[in-house]
Amino acid sequence: MPRKSPSSLKNKPTPRQRPVDRQRYRRVLLKLSGEALMGTKPYGIDPEVVEDISREIKEAVKDSGLEMAVVIGGGNIFRGVAASASGMERTSADYMGMLATVLNALALQNILEKHGVHTRVQSAIEMKELAEPYIRRRAVRHLEKKRVVIFAAGTGNPYFTTDTAAALRAMEIGADVILKATKVDGVYTADPMLDKSARKYDELDYLEVLQKGLKVMDATAISLCMDNNLPIIVFNLKKPGNVRKALEGGRVGTMVRGKGGKK
Repeated sequence: MPRKSPSSLKNKPTPRQRPVDRQRYRRVLLKLSGEALMGTKPYGIDPEVVEDISREIKEAVKDSGLEMAVVIGGGNIFRGVAASASGMERTSADYMGMLATVLNALALQNILEKHGVHTRVQSAIEMKELAEPYIRRRAVRHLEKKRVVIFAAGTGNPYFTTDTAAALRAMEIGADVILKATKVDGVYTADPMLDKSARKYDELDYLEVLQKGLKVMDATAISLCMDNNLPIIVFNLKKPGNVRKALEGGRVGTMVRGKGGKK
């Protein structure tokens, strides 16, 4: 029986590899809320939850060729809008909220690195001892090298949410889609935790989200995505395998896009 040549053995995929063509998207941005890192805790970061999220990200990017960036909120530590409503000056409160996102980004980076996922944290507010400054070309280069890039400190400007930061960064890096992770499996007509009759949307267009005031992302973020035809998938992060399922085009969560837009 003839022996196989070394070149044929080299090109044969290993059983653990996932074919790249099964993925619908090449480059994605994952938006995580700060509250997602709390788990059942009333405040702060639950290491077990960060472990679970890290495993989902690792499963999505390993052996796949996928390029992933992440934007994290800071509401589990400090929320600028709430502090402003309590009498704190809004600009200062928002900057404090941006610093909270840096704490979350560093926590996620630490666990991802323990799982063998190469990462870079880029901050919109310069703090060179902790993170790289946000530079678009450098971020894209990291992604091309299959590093997970975690964007911290929002846009670096007060009065803008991390939802808007996610939409902005997604467009700057040329992402194909925003994956908006939530605690429920999509967008509903009402809060499904409070209203048992709430109905889930499988698909929405941007104008419906704005007109109905649905809590997908804030209006500025939705408008940015609409102007640039950038789709958003809203899904439940707590269900294992949902990130990969969304990437492979499976029926998961709610798709938000323009009529006749990207599928």
